[in-house]
Amino acid sequence: MGNILIFDNVSLNFGIKPVLHGVSFGMDEHDKVGVIGINGTGKSTFLKLAAGELEPDAGRIVLSNGLKVSCLPQNPVFDDDLTILENVAARVSGKESHWDTEGEVRAMLQRFGIADPSLHPAQLSGGQKKRAALVAAVLTPSDLLILDEPTNHLDEDMILWLQDFLQNYRGALLMVTHDRYFLDEVTGEILEIDKGSAYRYDAGYSGYLELRQQRFDYALAAERKMAALYKKDLAWMQRGARARSTKQKAHIQRFEALRDRDKIVQDRQATINSLPSRIGGKTIEAHAVSGGYDGRILFHDFTYMFTKTDRVGIIGPNGCGKTTLLKTLLGIIPPTSGSVEIGQTIRIGYFSQENEALDEDKRVIDYIRDTAEYIRTADGLVSASAMCERFLFPPEMQYARISKLSGGEKRRLYLLHVLMEAPNVLVLDEPTNDLDITTLQVLEDYLDRFAGIIITVSHDRYFLDRVVTRIFAFEKDGTLFKSEGGYSEYREHREALRGREDSLRSSAPSGASGKGSSRADAQGRGNAQADAGNAPARRGKLSYKDQREYDTIEEEIDRLQAQSDDLAAKIQENVTDFEKLTELSAKKDETDAEIDRKMERYLELQDMVDALRG
Repeated sequence: MGNILIFDNVSLNFGIKPVLHGVSFGMDEHDKVGVIGINGTGKSTFLKLAAGELEPDAGRIVLSNGLKVSCLPQNPVFDDDLTILENVAARVSGKESHWDTEGEVRAMLQRFGIADPSLHPAQLSGGQKKRAALVAAVLTPSDLLILDEPTNHLDEDMILWLQDFLQNYRGALLMVTHDRYFLDEVTGEILEIDKGSAYRYDAGYSGYLELRQQRFDYALAAERKMAALYKKDLAWMQRGARARSTKQKAHIQRFEALRDRDKIVQDRQATINSLPSRIGGKTIEAHAVSGGYDGRILFHDFTYMFTKTDRVGIIGPNGCGKTTLLKTLLGIIPPTSGSVEIGQTIRIGYFSQENEALDEDKRVIDYIRDTAEYIRTADGLVSASAMCERFLFPPEMQYARISKLSGGEKRRLYLLHVLMEAPNVLVLDEPTNDLDITTLQVLEDYLDRFAGIIITVSHDRYFLDRVVTRIFAFEKDGTLFKSEGGYSEYREHREALRGREDSLRSSAPSGASGKGSSRADAQGRGNAQADAGNAPARRGKLSYKDQREYDTIEEEIDRLQAQSDDLAAKIQENVTDFEKLTELSAKKDETDAEIDRKMERYLELQDMVDALRG
């Protein structure tokens, strides 16, 4: 099919605000592209353009003939007269729902936490609606899948299922997400939207960070050169230049172009250093706490005394009781049994899943000033305006009405409001939902310096690894499993625990359940592996193919190393040519990966030779 989607010099404005300016972009049939950028820069708009929901003001967008597109919008809309099952089935089949699709849809809705698909959309939460729309998007046959924040409102198991599905999806993928681990696992390219322009990187999120810094370093170097040239031209103009010749006219035109250029400036470091505040001997203490609602107990016998520097993450499936536990610890809802004690010096900042009701007519700066005119930080007193700027609200945005902000920008503003309350305990309920990656980096930097207790509910694996040092995971029986470290350590602990449990089960006496045959199968596989490992020793020599490979592999490694060194030299020669730099860096990465593979193979062959030599 080749090129399936083309943006040709596309521009789009909302009022006087340019969203995209002269953007060109193309996708092939198997491309998997992650779209990132600060909230409000036009990521969702870009997806709507790609899906044909919006028309550009200039340029053109071309989709290949017969291309089947399936979309997950940021804010799904359903027919309230139909059940959620009927809504999704109709979208999947492209017509009225049929019995042959409803079974598959019903099973997938249950997988994504919607146990009763006979409910109408008005009876579902916002998160359930988003998950239902995701089910419709992934089940609809498509050549191009467009997803806007698909991991929002998903728990760990759902994210892992979706990750596996998208890794094996055979069509093209265009996706906006803030989940950095998800980006690395699923996408092969990143498209960054920044100030109306689009920059494409042939890498996942981790590689994007390095390539973006290279682009920015190049842009800054070019800006310094242009600034120096402008300074010289300005002096020439001030000496009284006259356009008496073609050469002088060209010189003046160059001066005017330099004067009017879009200047590159170093991004302001958006950090907030909190000032330590006194926390007394008692913080938050939970004593045999149980909790739930509507007569249903979600957790029980939770006992824990938070220390002054705790950074705790709470995880578990949707609906297991994570938010209920937070609200019980905060005293918002009473426990069904047990008790919670909160020390007198504790000041809690609670960032809930749903924003507080924002006055849409109020200006951004006034909303923050109503919280505090100044905040004490390790750098001294910082004004509300300066805090807004550090939190990615530049001066021109501070006097805008809140109604003009995007959903993500409102979420960021609400977060800043919570931080401006100067708490010594931060409670964050799904803080990564609807926040862009840049804002998450700002928040994570702030939390690094936060002198107090952090308690967070999150499904964002990267965020948990970055921020917390202890995990409480909800178990099926309503207890909480404690694990030291971040999310990755938790996974290791759980896998190790499951391994021990499996080992105990496999060593138990066999019975009618079939465990004996499983054990015999495992023993048989072990014997077969032992036989395979001893085969070369019985032959007394390497196979012809292995011997030939062993004789030539060192020369191949030397050749690849020379090729890598040559590419490294060329990279140094082309640091100012971004496209060439990207191409050379990709070739060097590929060569270095091949060296690693050859070295691993060489060690395998050497072990085989050493074994034969006795």
